[in-house]
Amino acid sequence: MLALTGCKKDVEATSPTGTVALEFEQTVGADGLVLDTKTYTTPAGDQFRIGIFRQYISNIVFTKTDGSTYAVPESYYLLDAAKPANQHLALSGVPVGDYKGLTFTIGVDSARNVSGAQKGALDPSNNMFWSWDSGYIFTKLEGYSPQSTTSAITYHIAGFKKPNNTIRTVSPAFPSGTTLLVRADHNPEIHLNMDVMAMFVGKPGVAGTGDIRFNTMPDVQSAGANAVRLANNYAAGMFSIEHIHAN
Repeated sequence: MLALTGCKKDVEATSPTGTVALEFEQTVGADGLVLDTKTYTTPAGDQFRIGIFRQYISNIVFTKTDGSTYAVPESYYLLDAAKPANQHLALSGVPVGDYKGLTFTIGVDSARNVSGAQKGALDPSNNMFWSWDSGYIFTKLEGYSPQSTTSAITYHIAGFKKPNNTIRTVSPAFPSGTTLLVRADHNPEIHLNMDVMAMFVGKPGVAGTGDIRFNTMPDVQSAGANAVRLANNYAAGMFSIEHIHAN
């Protein structure tokens, strides 16, 4: 009996796992995101440049073809357009299996917003924390627009309390007929497009979204209805999965 029990524990302890990579390609509409120098135009006709773009991705969950899920532990990442290397996430320890879905949060969950000083991506030294309001900035975009009344555009999207909760969870669809095959002997990659233009464009048929015009809303730096509108916009249209490499 003791021998059999010991064997069972060993098998459970060595359940095979693999590594899944998430590759984020940051774009603005049909163009790549280039900081400071490239001018973009919204569908409404407003021109703008981007100097800073940062966004938190967290609480990553994979869904198997049988409906079961795997939540990646301690999955908090800050994607910074100025640091291309951090747009590649290598997620180790994913149980071997066939997966049909990916879900993640844009922002930082309420528990971590009130957990005090933290490290890594959540370190306040990343300048993504409101010390005056005890909460993380989920998305930060700063730049320039000639349509802005001050020439600047500044959007710091935050807030985790009702009615102005801007935490959003998204599940970009896998390409039709595609399955993520996690195996111990190879490392699949999911390539995601991250379209920053979606912040400023409403999604037809999606409640709570709407076009943003820089002459009337050039600055959002507090939790409120305008922050909610921007969060609704990017949750509805920013992320899509372009392809999956089996590797």
